[in-house]
Amino acid sequence: MTDQTTSPPTPTADFLLTAYTRFRKALTNPSTTPGTPILSNANPSNNTNNDIPILPSPQALTANLLLRLPSRTDLDYLSPRGPEKTHEHILNDILPSLNRQSLSPRYFGFVTGGVLPIAEAADNIVSGVDQNVQVHFPISEGGMVHSASTYVEGAALQMVVDLLELEPKDVTGEVWKGRTFTTGATASNILGLACAREGAIARRLGGSKGEELSVADLGVLEACRRAGVRGFAVLGSMPHSSVLKAASLVGFGRESVKNVGMEGQPWRLDLEKLEEELERKQKEGIACVVVVGAGEVNTGRFGTGVLDMPKVRSLADRYGAWVHVDGAFGLFARALPKEEEFLALHAQVAGLELADSIAADGHKLLNVPYDNGIFLTRHLSILTQVFRNTNAAYLVASPSQGVDPTVAIPSPLNIGLENSRRFRALPVYAVLLSEGRQGIEAMLSRMVRLARIIAAFVRDSSHYELLPEGNDDAAALENTFMIVLFKARDKKLNEELVDRINRTGKVFVSGTMWEGRKAARIAVASWQVDVERDAAVVKEVLTAVAEGRESELSL
Repeated sequence: MTDQTTSPPTPTADFLLTAYTRFRKALTNPSTTPGTPILSNANPSNNTNNDIPILPSPQALTANLLLRLPSRTDLDYLSPRGPEKTHEHILNDILPSLNRQSLSPRYFGFVTGGVLPIAEAADNIVSGVDQNVQVHFPISEGGMVHSASTYVEGAALQMVVDLLELEPKDVTGEVWKGRTFTTGATASNILGLACAREGAIARRLGGSKGEELSVADLGVLEACRRAGVRGFAVLGSMPHSSVLKAASLVGFGRESVKNVGMEGQPWRLDLEKLEEELERKQKEGIACVVVVGAGEVNTGRFGTGVLDMPKVRSLADRYGAWVHVDGAFGLFARALPKEEEFLALHAQVAGLELADSIAADGHKLLNVPYDNGIFLTRHLSILTQVFRNTNAAYLVASPSQGVDPTVAIPSPLNIGLENSRRFRALPVYAVLLSEGRQGIEAMLSRMVRLARIIAAFVRDSSHYELLPEGNDDAAALENTFMIVLFKARDKKLNEELVDRINRTGKVFVSGTMWEGRKAARIAVASWQVDVERDAAVVKEVLTAVAEGRESELSL
């Protein structure tokens, strides 16, 4: 090896190729690490090795990893091991101690998608070429281009908008001009509330001699003082915790988040309550944001119905409120086939294109790798006003605040949280190009059908109760998207239900609370779902757990 003080270390020939080949083999070798092999995009039922634990064993975690992590008491602590030995350690000690959330078709926790093979291949390229998608440099007069990454990102985001049919049919051209990739729906909700803050206040401020005053420039306190705004209110129905986090970060405060859900259907916006709150807040000098939940995290249900969004839009316009959609996973119900079995879901996501901004996750139902979020807004000028990167002449892409009018691609530098970020667009671009509308429809349909079969089984079981409506609600199945919430009728079993299900190793579910009681939650989100195969396994596990013989199934 050369002297590293004068020359960089030289890895052995084909280190990356060999390392990746060994990694892929390890994933499909149950003696090395528990995982479900990825064999086919189109036919997830071809994955025959489905009886491998989803979670790592306690022995693997303690013997293989915790005792082998570097310790400050080691004589060779921080001594160089070299790439080969380090990779051995990662494969033999760390990999067996990781869960199989992206590899198992029956990891049903936390709305976690898998990773389509084409998305993994694209993400490897993202890491290999390590593009910093930071500034859009348009093609110069001499034909030179800095990087194609922003062009690809622009195409990918337009494909997302078109897949979800967010542009009105009678409008041509780009409607959602403010659009970018983020780390996830939490970051996208932060962008949404930051834009809402700017939109709700900036127009009240005005200016003199052509000067535009804004929250972004003045700060929240001074902007509110000049605009006569006494505070903020975020109005929603069972808003996700990330909305409260966003409210905290943008200066609204968590206590500004108010629930205006319907009695008996708390995930649904009560339009009468919403109107009353908007009117009251206006009189009190409070600026408002309406957050529409497209997919409540416990139930998967939606905040609006087929006729609600036009009313929400009208109320927001009347009272000067911003409408933001938290559509982390539910937004993708718009990409389901327009067939009778999915019409109830289409009705519940109708009209979301009327919002001012939308947040979504790619690493959920699109099945691309973490971390991948999507943010869309109609108001590019507001987005750039909030997130414009100033005082960095070396990063300026064009005289117009980073926006090149000839190709209409804003600089990522001026429309998001980060000044540096990875090429998150490529896996999304690859999935949409590879699978197309038809493939995405088929993938989402499998998720919904499996969730509904599980929901029907729970509903008809003497051991379990389907939530939130209960077993007697005829509409429960058609309202099921890809989440099934349930509890055991036996109180003692219900206290242990999640652990006993997960202990089998065949299925992983997450625990939650509903109306003050523990509950189990199944979220079907992997591209690898095979409806018949996985429904049979879930039924087997739930039956065995209810009958106290789950140990017979343990792997």
